[in-house]
Amino acid sequence: MLYHNRTPAEWKAVDTAHHLHPFTDYREFAAEGGSRIITDADGVWLTDTDGNRILDGMAGLWCVNVGYGREEMARAAYRQMQELPYYNAFFKTATTPSIALAEKLVDLTPEGLNHVFFANSGSEANDTIVRMVRHHWNLKGRPRKKTIIGRTYGYHGSTMASVSLCGMLPMHRQADLPLPGFTHIMPPYWYDFAAPDEARDAFGRRAARALETRILELGADSVAAFIAEPIQGAGGVIMPPDGYFAEIQRICAQYDVLLIADEVICGFGRTGHWFGSDRYGISPDFMTLAKAVTSGYQPLSAVMVGDTVAETLIEDGGEFYHGFTYSGHPVCCAVGLANIEILEREGLVDRTRTETGPYLAEALTAAFADHPIVGEVRSEGLIGAIELTADKATRTRFPDYGKTGTRCRDHCFANNLVMRAVRDTMVVSPPLTIGRDEIDVLVARAKAAVDATARDLGRL
Repeated sequence: MLYHNRTPAEWKAVDTAHHLHPFTDYREFAAEGGSRIITDADGVWLTDTDGNRILDGMAGLWCVNVGYGREEMARAAYRQMQELPYYNAFFKTATTPSIALAEKLVDLTPEGLNHVFFANSGSEANDTIVRMVRHHWNLKGRPRKKTIIGRTYGYHGSTMASVSLCGMLPMHRQADLPLPGFTHIMPPYWYDFAAPDEARDAFGRRAARALETRILELGADSVAAFIAEPIQGAGGVIMPPDGYFAEIQRICAQYDVLLIADEVICGFGRTGHWFGSDRYGISPDFMTLAKAVTSGYQPLSAVMVGDTVAETLIEDGGEFYHGFTYSGHPVCCAVGLANIEILEREGLVDRTRTETGPYLAEALTAAFADHPIVGEVRSEGLIGAIELTADKATRTRFPDYGKTGTRCRDHCFANNLVMRAVRDTMVVSPPLTIGRDEIDVLVARAKAAVDATARDLGRL
């Protein structure tokens, strides 16, 4: 194709001149000479325009669970494009792939989530949930129940409403957010928020009870819902202590607060269970799905709606004035069905729980247990974190919190490993197809990057 007839330097120049990237400091980006441009991918490996072979330790953006280069996915898209490339779900119309995928998602997700609303991204799905939550309580004759509670470091998307759900202060500051009706509590982040001698289970109970405290401060008659990721991925792979979600569930039930499980990162096997809700015993009223529903091969998201809310919308709601041109797009849904078929046929969820997940945990522990700048490693299935710290005993961070992580991330990139830095936490989330030998490469390259960072800081 014509667009291949450029040199790497020419591609970088055009990209820098015209392409505004997400979550990017544009001045810094231009000064550094532009992007690393990816041209090919297979399995867990990427190739760039310079011919470098890069291990993708982040599965794209937490999403390519079945790995790159799956012909079954391309064939599913091609067949559907030939038969019916597009039709909408408005005007009492549907397509067979959207119906079949809705049925499959109901089968896979926790009991009671029997209705599906399709969108295109996690952001749109969470926006949809905000609309549904407020509509539900209005229909119930309780219009004061409007406030939705999220958590510090929670990530739920980039639209105005979904950023308001987030607990990310830099995002709030740029757009005068959150919108009215959104508030946040502490996350169950033992490493940063626990008292010096506080046990993890005790801290977990304290973090959960912050929800009850906030509900009582606001008044239960004004609180509509609580949103939480089972594991806070983009917040730094924050894993809840045992018992945290049991207490959250109790509090939501006691105060008649709807519970939203954002499974955009945890869903479709990442934790070694189909959903993080399965791992932590969560019974949500809503579940947000995206990313690995198609392994990133096509843009698709879904809202799983619990029976209580769905019955209100169906019986009492009249027309629901909400939707998207591409809701239930037939090609995306066909690819989603092919993706789930691969996960099931190859046993990737069970393999993550019983084989590759434990192997990653062992490898990370062996590599970093005695490292001078690593305070903790943690993982669940194929999602993990390495905490970089100045003092392991006191959990004290380095000055200029976040710069050490950025330095380490740059060493990873230079060593042809994609890992992500969240403040001073290095996070990893490879495709579920990764093998033991590839995990060894991933951990060795991560160790080299952390060692280089320690040398930069005079700690090794």
